[in-house]
Amino acid sequence: METKELLKKVRKIEIKTRRLSNHIFSGEYHSSFKGRGMTFSEVRTYQYGDDVRSIDWNVTARYNEPFVKVFEEERELTMMLLVDISGSQFFGTSLQFKRETITEIAATMAFSAIQNNDKVGLVLFSKEVELFIPPKKGKSHVLRIIRELVEFQPKSTETNIEEALKFLSNVMKKKAIVFVLSDFMDENYDTTLRIASKKHDITGIRVFDKHDEEIPAIGMVPMLDAETGIINLVNTNMKSVRTSYKAHYLKNVEYFEKSFSRSGAGYLSSRVDESYVKKLLGYFKRRGAK
Repeated sequence: METKELLKKVRKIEIKTRRLSNHIFSGEYHSSFKGRGMTFSEVRTYQYGDDVRSIDWNVTARYNEPFVKVFEEERELTMMLLVDISGSQFFGTSLQFKRETITEIAATMAFSAIQNNDKVGLVLFSKEVELFIPPKKGKSHVLRIIRELVEFQPKSTETNIEEALKFLSNVMKKKAIVFVLSDFMDENYDTTLRIASKKHDITGIRVFDKHDEEIPAIGMVPMLDAETGIINLVNTNMKSVRTSYKAHYLKNVEYFEKSFSRSGAGYLSSRVDESYVKKLLGYFKRRGAK
């Protein structure tokens, strides 16, 4: 992609997603996610009813009267975006490819983070981690993330969500708000997800196309597997073919939902021709109400 075309595309995404984050998501995002935990603020003299476990014994010994430690919630967060850039993301039969929708969602989340003065980082993955941008603050940093989301060309067309989650656990030592964006056409990541969810606040955002769900009966069709590169001639008029196709899709969806639910992680799904704005807002409001 030429530089001029790239900048134009980045600017278009910035205008759309920044407006969404400024006017819609910033408040919902802010209220939906807690701080990393409690951080030390000050000491004060002991008052009747204070928890004796909060007594600062060093200060107490120095002044010969009891003092307690006061803690407050640490509001600053770190957001990590784990984005699937494998071959199946370049599929779309409606308005746009799945990758374009994922890019918009990721950009919206990134702008929501900097509105809240939080850091945001990026992991692009296929069957391996292809790019890691460490968390930082600021608009220029978010624009770099958007440029990579738009322009980056993966080395592999395959998917391995487990590898991305392992990488996350290795590089992020402190708790982070994590969004995994993919069509989740993969399995064998439930154990790694469960481990990562013990440390991080993880949400899976599944983006899919209507023809991921089922194929119409339109005769003999050459079908390309975007992740393996193999082309097969498929007779879509056969009911057994269409049934098998849908069963495979439903199996992946069930695995996705059960894996995230059992891990205590959040999840939502959005079709490329649906409003991801409504889906995200609904999710944030449900979280904020808990």
